[in-house]
Amino acid sequence: MSNTTDPRQLPGADAETGEREVDPVTGYDTTGHDWAGITELNTAFPKIVIWALVITHLYAVIAWILLPAWPTGDSYTPGLLGLDQGEQAIEGFRNLADSRQNWVSRFEGEEFAALQSDDTLMAVAMPAAARLFDDNCAACHGTKGQGGPGFPVLSDDTWLWSGEASDIAETLRYGINSDHPDTRFAEMPVFDWMEPSDQTALAEFVADLPNGPADFDSPAGVLFTDNCSSCHGDTGAGGLGVGAPSLIDDSVIYGQSVDIVMDTLQHGRNGVMPAWSDRLSDAQINLLALYVVQLGEPGKDGGAAQ
Repeated sequence: MSNTTDPRQLPGADAETGEREVDPVTGYDTTGHDWAGITELNTAFPKIVIWALVITHLYAVIAWILLPAWPTGDSYTPGLLGLDQGEQAIEGFRNLADSRQNWVSRFEGEEFAALQSDDTLMAVAMPAAARLFDDNCAACHGTKGQGGPGFPVLSDDTWLWSGEASDIAETLRYGINSDHPDTRFAEMPVFDWMEPSDQTALAEFVADLPNGPADFDSPAGVLFTDNCSSCHGDTGAGGLGVGAPSLIDDSVIYGQSVDIVMDTLQHGRNGVMPAWSDRLSDAQINLLALYVVQLGEPGKDGGAAQ
């Protein structure tokens, strides 16, 4: 029995004669396959690919030996170099903290005017403040301090207490209606004692305040003066530092349709701003306070909590 391969069975060989079919342009044997007039060549495997595979496997073996590689249950093989990514990360964090400490420590005091006047310091600090805001404040107040239903706008010049950095820092530190003993308090009482017709008239009057000058001598305007002006101001502009928002612009917290104002009159409001003194350092709180101040300044980006 012969072990000789029939030449007619070789790739590219003519089925009748067994002769190889050679591409006249490249000189390579063909495989005998023809794809819509394109002949497939029986070319050698590229050497560069072979070398790439060899180098890749060699690197893998060397890496397994030198670097942490194989899991061993609750640990891993440390490798001959003994590298520990956890320790490297901690060391990198320590280096970063040390590099920041020189300027961060300046925010531990409340000399806000001096800090604001140092343009070089503020240029370094505000990007860090932006990250603090994103991590701690943006979920409620929006990424740019634009607020939302139930959360005050921080990117304008209307404030529940004051837009001064010291007042913003106090709100951050102690919160509003929080469980901190020094918290600020702000509560919209329930007007369930008021006649339904008066509630409707007052709700319609308040809902219309952002649309232009109001007639405070009208029956609904008198209702407003008698029941609302002590907190929201004679014209509803707020700014009295008692936690009552403006009612004449887009700074309203819950919305200002007739239905929403009616709901507020009938059920009151008692929103909560958490105290951050247990989570953030004094320097971080003061840094955020200065960032919030910038939110309402044209051409500047910033953010924090009111």
